[in-house]
Amino acid sequence: MRTDSVQSISRHDYRPYPYRITHADLQFDLQADATRVHTRLSVESADASGQALVLNGEDLTLEQVALDGRTLSPDEYTLTENTLTLAPGTLPAFTLEITSLCRPADNTQLMGLYVSGNSLFTQCEAEGFRRITWFPDRPDVMSRYRVTLRADKQRYPLLLSNGNLLESRDLPDGRHEAVWEDPHPKPCYLFALVAGDFACREQTIQTRSGRDALLQVYSDHGSEHQTEWALDSLVRSVRWDETRFGLELDLDRFMIVAARDFNMGAMENKGLNVFNSAYVLADPESATDASYHAIEAVIGHEYFHNWTGNRVTCRDWFQLSLKEGLTVFRDQEFSADMMTHGLPEAEAQSARAVKRIDDVTALRIAQFPEDAGPMAHPIRPESYQSISNFYTATIYEKGAEIIRMQHTLLGEEGFRAGMDEYFRRHDGQAVTCDDFLSAMESVYVRQNPGSTLEQFRRWYSQAGTPRVKVTLAHDAAAQTLRVTLEQRNPPVGIETRQNPPVEKLPLHIPFALGLLDGEGKELSLTHKGVKQATALLELREKSQTWTFENIAEQPVPSLLRGFSAPVIVEYERTPQELALLARHDTDAFARWEAAQSLATRVLLDSISRPESGSPDEQLLIDTWEALLQDGSLTAAYRSRILSLPAERELLEKTSPLDPLAVVEARRRLIGKLGDALAPFWMTAYEDNRIDGPYAPDAASSGKRSMRNLALLYLMAAGGQGGQELTLEHYDAARNMTDRMAALGALVQYGTPEARSERLQHFYTQWRHNPLVIDRWFAVQAASAATSLADVRQLMTHPDFSLRNPNRARSLIFQFCTNNLRNVHSREGHSFWAEQVLALDALNPEISSRLARVFENWQRFTPVLRDSLQQAWRHIQSQPALSSNLSEIVNKALSAQ
Repeated sequence: MRTDSVQSISRHDYRPYPYRITHADLQFDLQADATRVHTRLSVESADASGQALVLNGEDLTLEQVALDGRTLSPDEYTLTENTLTLAPGTLPAFTLEITSLCRPADNTQLMGLYVSGNSLFTQCEAEGFRRITWFPDRPDVMSRYRVTLRADKQRYPLLLSNGNLLESRDLPDGRHEAVWEDPHPKPCYLFALVAGDFACREQTIQTRSGRDALLQVYSDHGSEHQTEWALDSLVRSVRWDETRFGLELDLDRFMIVAARDFNMGAMENKGLNVFNSAYVLADPESATDASYHAIEAVIGHEYFHNWTGNRVTCRDWFQLSLKEGLTVFRDQEFSADMMTHGLPEAEAQSARAVKRIDDVTALRIAQFPEDAGPMAHPIRPESYQSISNFYTATIYEKGAEIIRMQHTLLGEEGFRAGMDEYFRRHDGQAVTCDDFLSAMESVYVRQNPGSTLEQFRRWYSQAGTPRVKVTLAHDAAAQTLRVTLEQRNPPVGIETRQNPPVEKLPLHIPFALGLLDGEGKELSLTHKGVKQATALLELREKSQTWTFENIAEQPVPSLLRGFSAPVIVEYERTPQELALLARHDTDAFARWEAAQSLATRVLLDSISRPESGSPDEQLLIDTWEALLQDGSLTAAYRSRILSLPAERELLEKTSPLDPLAVVEARRRLIGKLGDALAPFWMTAYEDNRIDGPYAPDAASSGKRSMRNLALLYLMAAGGQGGQELTLEHYDAARNMTDRMAALGALVQYGTPEARSERLQHFYTQWRHNPLVIDRWFAVQAASAATSLADVRQLMTHPDFSLRNPNRARSLIFQFCTNNLRNVHSREGHSFWAEQVLALDALNPEISSRLARVFENWQRFTPVLRDSLQQAWRHIQSQPALSSNLSEIVNKALSAQ
């Protein structure tokens, strides 16, 4: 549907659906051009008030409607473009049958039933089921589904749907059918079907209760060798959920199917997960370490939804973080546990820290800017126009941090008790974020008599990233230290346009604190007779003070250890304090944070004074040298602490946003660090060489990460030796991680000849592998050496298609998001607007995501701000924008 006027939906307007759909019997005659769907619904009145029965539908052709076996005439129902309304009167229960057509081959939105390659797939979250058949398309209507699929057997030899396979048989006309039944009630957004010809890798396991369960991974023929890691990851996910949370697979089988065309990463349909092939297919030759880790994490995420999202689902879409924030937290913990498996304690702690660093980095790059922009919203939004626009970093990543804070407050044992209580209360129900927090609160109250989590609930209703100001007052005579925390959360997004301004009350913030002395030795914190290395301060008031005893000298504070809350800390440190923390802090996250803060300080100094540079540059070099020689650090951790802040993260620290200055400052500093520490980088390069076959384990991937970081610094230093080493590295690479690292360094810092030669070589070698060619497009699009003209040329490449979401993301999104040097011009902004509109005509969900790249346009330098505003106005002026895009445009322009 395309619209010029879009209405907002408010959370407070929620009303229960007046009917229960107890059973849904769906029969599909599958064809790409036109699929006929016969729907038989068992309906019961929920309130006996005789209200109208309103069903959603989109791009459907209605053929017939029957009530209790009687065909209705058109004057007995009301049909609009998007609703089918009936008046069943006061019938307490009845059967409704609907026959309709949908057209998968015409469905470029990839929502509902669509064609990818020679196969048929579905995507129903959030509101795609209405593009398959008429139905109350909302998550609180939960039904048991029986699905019959019929299709040409030669074209579609595999017919899959949710739940358990009851029977399959051949039909006399060259067709066949399969009947599936899901024994668990579910909302329609969890419905799925897949029809096609696939290879299958499978394994039968025994659940902890002794049942046999069949695990299957389906993919295109010829890719079977690339699904071993995916199946192994699924097995690990099943075992982990049994062990960590006591949750068992509740079906006879669990299936994953890889799709080449998919809007998202994956989808947790009950028992039949449809995945973007990028999160299924992997082998050492074609997949990087990052790909292996992402596949494991995403497979874990979707499997964990089987309980946190499917068995207990959302009452309405405002509760989206109920399932997504919780499940992201669970997949983060799963990945951390997998990374630490079998490692000695010290290495295991380092591996956990690396995972935490990566998750917080992603949060700061994607979610912190969102919290500061016109689309800022709480993890439980108050209103939306298109729910597809709220699959955001706030819902997912910030939502996970809010779950993590509950885990911090309750502890591992308490959190597990809260999860058990949540499932005891709500298994099989559609519930709210408040219901989850109430289950956790029942444990917290037992642990802390007289206290509740009532104040913590404000995290669910307040947008923005809170700021916590830290003040220290040391009394040498009394040997005490007074620590004062003061919180504030300024209005953001729609709050800035409210009159009077919205009042934001203090939040409940767990703030982890440690102390070091002047030599870097950790001090004990004694408060009210309790001594500990790290104190967890529960900040509840606008300002609170804690007094610690036996602190003989002015300490150096280690703040927000483990990133105990998603906040911005305000505390003025000296460069020397940052260097000391970077070398000695016992909290691995805080140590990394100090090193990043020191590098950020140097980079921001060089932006503000490009002529003289930063006075702390030598201190940074000395600190980097010390870290390079610290034998206690694992390779993976060292690769994180010695990396400079990403351009996009650094950009958020400039005011106004100055992308060109950020790019140049970062390129200069990485070159200086590469040159000044060249012997140490070379030692690190040699010391982290790996002999033997490829393995994606934490230790091996950590060594590759450090070796490739050293290569990047040497390449950025600008000497001939760096390029020669990088070329040798590319030619000798035996896995995609090393090959892509060398190609990326050449594309960023190499000569035009070396860049062109290796890009051509890479394409020639991998042109038949779509996922690898996605990387080929992406590595060029994100490079500061790639101009807008180069990108337009790449768009004419025979392997590029705007219709494929992965390909659009690899080129268009990468250029607009990560090529800060070349997208920020009037021509670059016009290109972005042009692609937003082109995608909107094909796939509004992808279009609106591209539009959000510049939602913070008003924060840029005046010249760039004016150029971006003109591009936004151009988009707004076009007729009949999709509802997805219209919401983004209106909110972005109303923020000026």
